[in-house]
Amino acid sequence: MGGGYSNRTRATQFNPTGMKRRYANLQKKKIYIPELKKSITMELSTRAIKTMQKNGVYATLRKAKLV
Repeated sequence: MGGGYSNRTRATQFNPTGMKRRYANLQKKKIYIPELKKSITMELSTRAIKTMQKNGVYATLRKAKLV
């Protein structure tokens, strides 16, 4: 009966920073790069996918120094 921890104690005892942990929204994507004439599979955040659609795959990968 009863016992345990209050929600406030749980929030700080098991997560000392008190900050909510946030993780990137990662998706596995197969991407074709016309300049290299090949496709690669990458795990990308949805934000990176949107950036690639806007700026182009090759330009984005080159800027990130991945190609």
